[in-house]
Amino acid sequence: MWDIIAWLVLFGILIWLVLKAAGIINSPVLVEFAPYFGAVYLAGWAMHKLDSAVEDIKELGDFKAQTIQEISSIKTNCLLNHKKK
Repeated sequence: MWDIIAWLVLFGILIWLVLKAAGIINSPVLVEFAPYFGAVYLAGWAMHKLDSAVEDIKELGDFKAQTIQEISSIKTNCLLNHKKK
């Protein structure tokens, strides 16, 4: 849901920039900078999302190592039990 909102805001900023460049929108200086602040906010949000993804990937790497270790342990137990029979 938040991804859709972020893309809609970016699309809105793009439309605003095109209309501003075409001279259709004439706004005060303070209002002119609002889309830029929005774009900076969205860039920060995207970086936070990227950081979260990196953390998830690191956790998956740890999970993979633990799983490989557990499987090796199970294989060893199976081989020892098989040799006993």
